[in-house]
Amino acid sequence: PRLYDVDSGSVTFDGVDVRELDLAFLRKNVGVVSQETYLFNGTIRDNLQYADPEATEEDMINALKKANIYDFVASQEKGLDTEVGNRGLKLSGGEKQRISIARVVCRKPEVYIFDDTFSALDFRTDVEVRKALRRETTGSTTIIVSQRIGTIMDADRIVVLSEGRIIDTGTHDELLSSCAMYREMYESQMSEVTSA
Repeated sequence: PRLYDVDSGSVTFDGVDVRELDLAFLRKNVGVVSQETYLFNGTIRDNLQYADPEATEEDMINALKKANIYDFVASQEKGLDTEVGNRGLKLSGGEKQRISIARVVCRKPEVYIFDDTFSALDFRTDVEVRKALRRETTGSTTIIVSQRIGTIMDADRIVVLSEGRIIDTGTHDELLSSCAMYREMYESQMSEVTSA
């Protein structure tokens, strides 16, 4: 979305350097959900319509279901008109995160960027949300930044970074055999999951 420009090289969108594209077009077509969630003071509906002012109630319900937060919203007395408070103060971290995910789903961008988005979710919810998103994002480019191997192991391509440098790239299986750092992270995280 050009919040920062590259120091060298280029980032392209359909083969065109993003610096040559209209900023409004680019930001409409790139949806970002970051680890640090920002919800606007107002209702859940307001926050979802921020991404798409034309979103129907059906669109919003679908997005909430994809983000695995619909049951929570439906259980609230005011449903979509539940106040979230300034920066989502009235919600838990996981609830805020899932509403942010629903917000980007409402927009239906060409490129989805989930920047450590799933870290506030427990493992089961993480799996459920990503499964629903996989169906929703078919045909789009999806970039997931995560330190959780379980979150990225199904990706078509994984890029292992350390101190800003690319260490290795490949599928989960390829990296298990070729990248010691990836394998160590996987073994450490999987032992934590099985011991929990």
